[in-house]
Amino acid sequence: MGNSYAGQLKTTRFEEVLHNSIEASLRSNNLVPRPIFSQLYLEAEQQLSSLEAGSRADNEEEEEEEEEEEGSESSSPPVPYQMKPPPEGCCTTDGFCQAGKDLRLVSISNERIEVPSGFLLVGAKSPNLPDHLLVCAVDKRFLPDDNGHNALLGFSGNCVGCGKKGFCYFTEFSNHINLKLTTQPKKQKHLKYYLVRNAQGALTKGSVICWKGAEFRGRQSSTSTCSSTLFQLPESSGLSGSTSSELLPAANPSAPAGTQQTAAAIDHIPSTAAFNSTVYNGKESPKQQLMKNNLSALARPSVLGTLTNSGPPKKRHKGWSPESPSSTETWNSQLNPQAPNRIKNDGGSLSSLSHSALVGPASSPMVGSGEPVSVPDNLLKICKAKPVIFKGHGNFPYLCGNINDVIVSPLLYTCYRNSQSLSRAYEQYGASTIQPISEEMQLLLTVYYLVQLAADQVPLIEDLEQIFMRSWRESHLSEIRQYQQAVPQAFPQVPSQITAVTSAQLPWLAGLAASSCNDSVHIIECSYSLAEGLSEMFKLLIEGKLIKTNYVVIICASRNRAIDSCIVITGKYQARVLSESMLSPSDYQKEVNYQLVTGKVETLGSFFSTLCPEGDIDLLLEKFYQENQGHISSSLSVNKPTAVNGTGTAVCTSYEVERHQIRPFQLAVAQKLLSHICSIADSSTQNLDLGSFEKIDFLICVPPSEVTYQQTLFHLWHSGILLELGLEKEHLTKQRVEQYVLKLDAEAQIKFKVFLQNSMQNPHTLFVLIHDHAHWDLMSAMHSLYPQTELSTGLVDRLLNCREVKEAPNIVTLHVTSFPYALQTQHTHISPYNEIHWPSSYSNGVDLYHENKKYFGLSEFIESTLSGHSIPLLRYDSSFEAMVMALGKRFPRLHSAVIRTFVLIQHYSAAMMAVCGLSQMKNYTSVETLEITQNLINSSRQCPSGHGLMVVLRIPCTPLAAVAYERLHNVRERLALEDNFEIILGNPNSGITIGKHFVEQLKVWQKIEDVDWRPQTYLELEGLPCILIFSGMDPQGESLPRSLRYCDLRLINSSSLVRTTLEQELGLAAYFVSSEIHTEKAVVNDVLESDPEKLSSTDNEDEEIATEGSTSEKRSPMKRERSRSHDSASSSLSSKASITAFCTESSPPQVLSNSTEETTNNYERQKQKVDKGAQTTISKHLPPVTEQLDMKQNIKSAQVSITSSSSSPFSSSSSSSAPTHNSFILQTSQCSMTKASKQPPIVFLPKLVYDIITSTDSSGLPKSSSLLPYHSVMWASSFRPLMSKMMTCTEQSLYYRQWTVPKPIHMDYNNRNEGRMDTFHPRRLLLSGPPQIGKTGAYLQFLSILSRMLIRLTEVDVYDEEEININIKEESDQYYHQPGDTWPDLETFKKMPFDYTIHDPKYEDASLICSKLQTINNEDRSMSRRQEDMYTCRQTTRMRLSKYAAYNTYHHCEQCHQYMGFNPRYQLYESTLHAFAFSYSMLGEEIQLHFIIPKSKEHHFVFSQPGRQLESMRLPLVTDKSEDYIKSPTFTPTTGRHEHGLFNLYHAMDGASHLHVLVVKEYEMAIYKKYWPNHIMLVLPSIFNSAGVGAAHFLIKELSYHNLELERNRQEELGIKPQDIWPFIVISDDSCVMWNAVEVDCSGDRKSDYTWTERNVSLKQILQHIEATPNVTHYALIGMRKWSSKTNSAEIKEPFSCCHVHDFIMLNVDLTQNVQYNQNRFTCDDVDFNLRVHSAGLLICRFNHFNVMKKQIAVGGQRSFHIKSKVSDTPVSISPAQYICAPDSKHTFLAAPAQLLLEKYLQYHSHRFFPLSLKNYSHPVLSVDCYLNLGPQIAVCYVSSRPHSLNISSSGLTFSGLLLYLCDSFVVASFLKKFHFLKGATLCVICQDRNSLRQTVVRLELEDEWQFRLRDEFQTANAKEDRPLFFLTGRHI
Repeated sequence: MGNSYAGQLKTTRFEEVLHNSIEASLRSNNLVPRPIFSQLYLEAEQQLSSLEAGSRADNEEEEEEEEEEEGSESSSPPVPYQMKPPPEGCCTTDGFCQAGKDLRLVSISNERIEVPSGFLLVGAKSPNLPDHLLVCAVDKRFLPDDNGHNALLGFSGNCVGCGKKGFCYFTEFSNHINLKLTTQPKKQKHLKYYLVRNAQGALTKGSVICWKGAEFRGRQSSTSTCSSTLFQLPESSGLSGSTSSELLPAANPSAPAGTQQTAAAIDHIPSTAAFNSTVYNGKESPKQQLMKNNLSALARPSVLGTLTNSGPPKKRHKGWSPESPSSTETWNSQLNPQAPNRIKNDGGSLSSLSHSALVGPASSPMVGSGEPVSVPDNLLKICKAKPVIFKGHGNFPYLCGNINDVIVSPLLYTCYRNSQSLSRAYEQYGASTIQPISEEMQLLLTVYYLVQLAADQVPLIEDLEQIFMRSWRESHLSEIRQYQQAVPQAFPQVPSQITAVTSAQLPWLAGLAASSCNDSVHIIECSYSLAEGLSEMFKLLIEGKLIKTNYVVIICASRNRAIDSCIVITGKYQARVLSESMLSPSDYQKEVNYQLVTGKVETLGSFFSTLCPEGDIDLLLEKFYQENQGHISSSLSVNKPTAVNGTGTAVCTSYEVERHQIRPFQLAVAQKLLSHICSIADSSTQNLDLGSFEKIDFLICVPPSEVTYQQTLFHLWHSGILLELGLEKEHLTKQRVEQYVLKLDAEAQIKFKVFLQNSMQNPHTLFVLIHDHAHWDLMSAMHSLYPQTELSTGLVDRLLNCREVKEAPNIVTLHVTSFPYALQTQHTHISPYNEIHWPSSYSNGVDLYHENKKYFGLSEFIESTLSGHSIPLLRYDSSFEAMVMALGKRFPRLHSAVIRTFVLIQHYSAAMMAVCGLSQMKNYTSVETLEITQNLINSSRQCPSGHGLMVVLRIPCTPLAAVAYERLHNVRERLALEDNFEIILGNPNSGITIGKHFVEQLKVWQKIEDVDWRPQTYLELEGLPCILIFSGMDPQGESLPRSLRYCDLRLINSSSLVRTTLEQELGLAAYFVSSEIHTEKAVVNDVLESDPEKLSSTDNEDEEIATEGSTSEKRSPMKRERSRSHDSASSSLSSKASITAFCTESSPPQVLSNSTEETTNNYERQKQKVDKGAQTTISKHLPPVTEQLDMKQNIKSAQVSITSSSSSPFSSSSSSSAPTHNSFILQTSQCSMTKASKQPPIVFLPKLVYDIITSTDSSGLPKSSSLLPYHSVMWASSFRPLMSKMMTCTEQSLYYRQWTVPKPIHMDYNNRNEGRMDTFHPRRLLLSGPPQIGKTGAYLQFLSILSRMLIRLTEVDVYDEEEININIKEESDQYYHQPGDTWPDLETFKKMPFDYTIHDPKYEDASLICSKLQTINNEDRSMSRRQEDMYTCRQTTRMRLSKYAAYNTYHHCEQCHQYMGFNPRYQLYESTLHAFAFSYSMLGEEIQLHFIIPKSKEHHFVFSQPGRQLESMRLPLVTDKSEDYIKSPTFTPTTGRHEHGLFNLYHAMDGASHLHVLVVKEYEMAIYKKYWPNHIMLVLPSIFNSAGVGAAHFLIKELSYHNLELERNRQEELGIKPQDIWPFIVISDDSCVMWNAVEVDCSGDRKSDYTWTERNVSLKQILQHIEATPNVTHYALIGMRKWSSKTNSAEIKEPFSCCHVHDFIMLNVDLTQNVQYNQNRFTCDDVDFNLRVHSAGLLICRFNHFNVMKKQIAVGGQRSFHIKSKVSDTPVSISPAQYICAPDSKHTFLAAPAQLLLEKYLQYHSHRFFPLSLKNYSHPVLSVDCYLNLGPQIAVCYVSSRPHSLNISSSGLTFSGLLLYLCDSFVVASFLKKFHFLKGATLCVICQDRNSLRQTVVRLELEDEWQFRLRDEFQTANAKEDRPLFFLTGRHI
C-alpha cells in the first residue's frame, strides 16, 4: 500500500541519507539518484557532507518526518524500492504527467482547474524539481486537520493535467506524475502545501500541510525553518561563543503545557503568560525571545517559500536538523567553507567544554519541551558548586524554580551534530556508502571519555571531536582504503559488517563502562523523558549521594524513538572550571570586581587569619616590625663589595648593557620580506610599482600598552633607521620619534589621519604600515565584544582596513605577530604567498645562522619536562593547587580567580616572613613560592653592585593585581625590605613607577646622567631585584629583561583554553640564553621524534622530512648533564626547592642535586649514552661554579682535578666514575643576574594548563596546538584531520586557512572568499615568529634594506667613458661658432672639415681611420691600447633616474598605464597586422614588411577606405610648429630585450605626442607584442631573422624613403609641395636612458670667457630644438655626444662638430636617398654609413651641447649572437681563428652568418692578412667603399669609388694593404692604380662566391701588380647552404 511503512528505516539517519541522495542527484548531471539502501546497509557510513548538511532548508519538512509505527523495528532491513517502469511511449519529463500535461504551479497557476467536491488542491514536491510544486487534487479526508490529526490512511486523488481520476494508491499516483522516487512513495513525504487562490485569482502556495500530531510535534515546536541570519541580534549575532555558553531560560510554569507545542499556537500565547514568573539570565529581553519564537514559527510558509525558490540547490540556506533545539541557537552561526551563503550552527568552534569564547551572557534562552523540571532550592549551598548541564541528543525539558543555581549549555549538542555532518573532504570516499557516527555511538564514546578522565581533569571538546573522528575513521577504514586504492565502482563491494549500538543496548553498555570508574560517572536511565532523569539527579544531589560523582549521564532511550540525553557536570572542580569558562573576558572582570567591591572576599580573609596558630599574620607582621625597627636583620645585610671603583662604590664586573645589533636571523628575515615585496612588484597584476617610489616612510601600530609603546620607541631610536631613511636630521628628539609609532588608543585616529594625508600627498613615497602584535584586537568595527568598553575596541579594523589604506597604491601593510592563527582563516586578507615565517636555525643538522645566543621558546620549555631531561622549566605547584581546590569547595560563590589570587598572596607573604626569620611561616607557603622568594631576596646579596633577579607575577585581572600589589607592598614594608627589592605594578594603561632608591641604582648601573630619567620599559629594569605584578587580560608585546628568573603564571585564567592565549602567556618567559661555548655537537637522546618548534614558531620549509630523533640533534647540539650547586637557600625544605637551574649551550636547566650518589648515577647514565653515540667530549655551563674541571683531560681518566680559576665559564666532566668528596663546589659570590642571563626562567603554571601543555595528542604534538586557535574564530568542521607533527609553519597556515572561519565579531568576517583569489589584499604581508625572538629588529632592518633597494631601483648604471683618440684630433685654434650659439650656421658649417677619427669609446678596439691631416704617434696609440686591454668591462657609473628617463617594462606608474597599453582591467589593447610592400632594385626583389598597429595608434597611418589597406605613415610638414608634438618618427631596432629595452618614452617625451616604432625580428614578434601591447611594431621579413643591426637600419631607411615618396604623392593632391614634407626620422638605440643639455653662459667680460652647466632635460626638448634648426633639411645626419662625467670645456667650446654620430641620430632620408646602410653588417655599420654620407658630400652635424646617456643592459643586443658548431649541440668555445678555413677542407662548419664570421675574424686576426700594417699607423690599409674593423693595431684609410665623391688626398700616402670588400662596378682598375703601396703590401679581396672572386681579379687587372697563390684562397667556416664568403689574398710585387 502507498502508506505502508513496513520494512522502512524509521531513523533520522535514513532520512538524511535519502536527502543526501536527492541533493547529490540534483547536483549531478546524471538524473538517476544514488541507490539509498545500499548507502544504509553497506556499513560505509557517511551522512550529509557539511556542504549538503548545510543546505536543507527546503527539505525541512522531509527531515521532520520521524513517523514510527507500532511494530516496526528501526533496525529491520528495508526492502529496496523499484518504481514500475513507465508504459511505452508515455511522457517521463519531470513536472509533467505521463500524458504529457504540465503540472508545475508556475505554469498553470492562472488556469481554471476543476476540483471535485470534497477535494483540495495541494502542492507535491518532486526530488528532481526542488524549485517547483506540482499541482494535485486530493480528497481532503486523506489529509490531516489543522492539529495534524484525523487523516485517513490511504489515498484518493486526481491528475489536474490530463484529468485522469480515481488514483487509489499514492504509489500509482506518484508514478503518473513522474516523481521518479528511489524510496517507497509516501504522501506525508511529498504532499507539502495547500494551494490557495490570491486576490488576483492566481493559484499560490499556502500553508504547510501539518502531517504530525502534537505528540510528535512538540519536539520541533520551535524549529526555525528560516535562514539563521534572518533574526540575528546585533550584539551577539553569530557569536559562536554566545551559544555555547548560554543558559537555558527557566520554563514558563504558568503557561499551559501545550502553548508552545504547535507552530500555530505560538501566536496565541498571551504576552502576560509569556513573561509570567520566568527568569531570564541572559541579556536578551523576554520580548526579544518571544518575538524570535513567534517569527520562527509564523514565518514558516512564507520564508520557506522564499528560500525554496531562491536559486539553484547550491545556494539554498540550511534548515534545522530534526534534533534542533530552538530557533535561538541560530546565534551560533558559522559559515560553511565551501558554501559561504549557508549558515551552519556550529558549536564545535569552542575550544573546550571548559571554554566558550562567549562574549554575551552566561545563559541561553533555549526552549525546552515536555514537562518542566524544578531545580531545588539551596542547590548551590548543599552541593558547593553549580551543576553544568550539557544538552545532548533529542528533547530537553523545561527548567523552573531555582534556575540561578544551574548552568545549561548547548555546546555538547552542537558537537554531536557537527560530528554527524561529514566534511566535504570525505566526499572523495563516496558519499553514497559512508555514514556518520550514530547518536548511540556518540553517547557511548562520550561515556568512555568521561570514565577515563582523572579527578583533576576537565573535559575538552577537542578531545571528544577527535575521539568521534577516530572512531568514524576506524569503522570505515576498509571503505576509505577501497576508495583510495581503486576507482569507485557503481556498486562497491559490501565491506565487513560493524555491529551498531542500538538504543536498547545503550543504557546497559553505558552502565557497564561506568561501572569501573568508582562512581565518577553515574548513569541514569529513564523510560519516558529526560525530565524524570533530571529530577532524580537533583534529588540525588540534594541527598548527597553524588559526592564522589563528577559526571551524571542521563539517557532516555526507547525502541520506537530516537534517544534523548544530557550530561550533568556535578564534580565541584569540573563544574567550577566549566561555569567560569562561560564568562566573557569582560564578564570575568565584572564578576571579580563585584566580589571585591561588595566585600564578599572578606570571608576569605577571615578564614586565612584563623589558619595561623600564632595569630593573625598582620599581627605577626606588626610585632616583627616593632621588634626590628631601627635595624635591618643581620641575615639580610649585604656583603661588602669585593670590587670597588674610583668613587668607592661597588661595581659588578659581569654587568654589561647590550648594544643594538642585527643578528643573522634578523637579517635573513628582512631579506625574506624584501624578496616578497619584490615578487609583488614583479607580478603581472601591477599592484605595486616599486620603480615609482623615491623614498620610504612608515608607521608602527602597537597595542595601547604604555610599556610596549615606549619599548618600540626605544628600539626605533637605537636602530638609527630614521636617519638612514632620511626621514629625520641628525639631532633627533623623542617627539620626532613618536611621530612614527602609533598607540592604538582613543587618540590614534588623529595620528592615523595625518599618516593617510601624507600618503595621499606623497605618491612617490612608499609608506609601510607595520601592525605589530597583530593578533591583538581583531574585533570587527561592526561588532563590539565588550559593549561598554573603551573606544579602542575594533580600532584595528577601523584604521587598517579602511578604504583609503586598501586602495592606496603606495601603502604596504605588514602584520607582525607571534600568533598568526587568527589571520589565517578562510576569509583572510593575506595571501598565503605573502606570509613570512621565522626561519629554522638548523637544516639537516647544519647550523644555518651562527649566533652567540640560543633561543628558548615554547617547544624548549616543553622539552625540558620530558623524562631523561634536565630540571623541568615548566612546573606546577601541587600544594598551591590543593589549597585552591579545598577553598573552592568551602567558598563556592567566590570566583576561583579571587581564591587563587588570595592564596598566592598569602603564600608570598608567608614566604617573605619565613626568609626574614619567622621560620614558623614556612608551613603556610609552598616550597615553590619559598624558593622564588628566597632567591629574590638573596639575589642582590650575591652581587657587589646589588644586581638581583626579576620575578614576574602574572595577574590578568587588574583589580586583583591592585589588591596583590597593596598587600605585598604592605608586607614588604613591615619586614623592612623596602631597599632589598622593588614591587612594581605593571598596568598596560600606565607607565612604570618605582622608588627613588631603585631609580638611582639603575642610573648608576646604566651610566645615565639625566636627572629626570625614569625607566619606561621593563627592559630598563635589568638587574633590578623586583616582583613585577604583570596585569592586563592579555600581554601586549612587552619584553622582559635578561634578569628574569621566575615567571609565575599560576593565576592565569586557566579556563580560557585557546591556543593564542596559552602561548602568549608562556611567551612572556621566552628567552635568549648566552651560548659562548662552541664545541662539537654531541649526540642527544631521542626523546623527541620531531621538532616541536615547527608548530610553535619556526619554519622548516627547506628541511627534508626528519628521521626519528634527527631534529632533536639539530636543535640541541649539546649533551644534557646534571651538575651540582648550593645556590638555593631553601635546601632544607625539599630537593625540588633546593635547586637552581643552569643549562648547557642548548639544553634547558638541569636538576641539580646535592646527592653525590644521584649525581654519580647520572654521570654513569650519561656516560653510557655518550659511548653509544661514539662521542668523546661533553661540555656544559656552570656559571656559578668556581670549581672548573680541566678540559684537556681524556674522558677515560678517572681523576677529577679542581682548579680555583673562576674566570673560565667552561666546565667539562671528564670522569666516568663518581666524583669524590673533595670535588664539592667552592662557593663564592657571583652576580645572580649574570647567572640568570645564562639560563632560561622557570615557569609556574596552573595544573590544568600544565597538563594541556605537556600532554600530547595522537599525532605527538602538544595538546595545546589542537585547541581552537583564537577566540574570534571557529572550526569549519568537527571532522578535521589532526595537525601533523612534521608540519612546517607554511603547512600549518594552510591547515588553519582550510579549517577555521572567523566569527561575525572578527574583522575578516565580511571578507568572503567564495573560491576567488581577489579577496586577498595584494599589498598585505604577515611576518610571524616566536615571541621575543627579535621581530622588531627584523622589520626595522627590512625598512633599511627596502630603502636602499628603492634608491637602487631609481638608479641605473650608465656608461661613463672619456672620448677616445682626442690627441689625434686636428689641433686648431680656429672655432667656427661661438660657445653660446644655439644652432649651427649653414654656411659656416659647410666650411668645417670632417673629422674622420672615431671618438666613441665603444669603438675602443676598432681600427683607426686615417686622413692626411692627422699625425699619429705610434707609441701613444699602442701604449693606450695595451693598457686598455687589461680592462674587460667597460666603465660605468650609477645615476639616479630623472623624471625624463626612458623606462623598461618593469616601470608601471599611473601616468603611463595607458601609454603602456594596460587599461584598468589589465586587458591588452587590440591591435591589427598590416602588410606593407615596396620594391628595391638593389635586392632585386619586393620587400614585404609587416606593421602591428594598436587601435590607439591608427591615427598615425593612412588606410585605403574600402579595404582598410595600409597606404602610408603620416608625415608632418617642415613648417609645422607645435609644442606638444614631435615631428620625426622614432625607430628603435631591438633584439632580445623585450623586458629590458627602454621603449617607454612617455616620461622622456614629457607626455608629448610622438610616433615610436619598434623594429623587431619576425621570431620575436609575439614576445615583444606581449610586453609592449600599445607600441607599433615593424616586423622584419623572416630572411632577416639571423641578420645584424645593419639589416634593420637598411630597412628602416628604405621604408622611410619609400613612405616619404608616398606621402609626397598623397599630399601633393592636397596642394602641398613635395619639399615641404618632413624628411627626418630618428634612429635610436634601445639603451638610451636619459638626455642632457649643456647651458653655456657667455656673460663674462671677455668674449672668450664662458661658464657651462649640464642638466637633465626631456627628449622632447632636445628633438624640438633640433627640429627647429634653421635650414635643417640641408643636413643629412644630426647627432649628439655620448655623456661622460669627464667632459672638459674644450670639448664643448665648439658647440657643433662635423664628425661621426652614433646611438641616437636624426636621419634625412631625402638627402641620403642614394646612400645605403649595408644590410649585411653586424658591427660598425654606423661608422661605415657615416663615411659613405660624408663622401657623398652631405653634411653630418653633431650638437655638442646635447648628450645621451646609455644604460648598461646585460642581455640582448649583439650578445644575442652566439657562434657555435653546426655539427654538435654541445657548447664548445670556438676561437676566432677558426672562423675561416680553406675551401673544400674538412673544417668544422659553424652555425653563424658568414658576414658575422668575417667581421669577427678581421677584428681579431686581420694581421694574418695585413702583416705589414700591424702598428704601422703611417701606412694604413686602403679600404675601398667600406669600413671594416681590422682591430685596434691596424689603421685604415677609407676611400669611395663613386664619381664626385669627397675623398682624402692620398698623394704622399703609401699604403700597407688593400681591402676590396664586395666591390661593385664603380671600382675599376684605373681607380686602384692611383694609389701607392709598399713593397710586400698585402691585398684581400672578399666576394660572395669563388666565381666572383676570379672575375674581380680579372676585371680589376689585379694580377698586374699583385701576386696570388692557390693556397691564399679562404672562405668563412660555413656550409655551402649558408652561402660562405670567399677571400683571396696576394702580395704587392
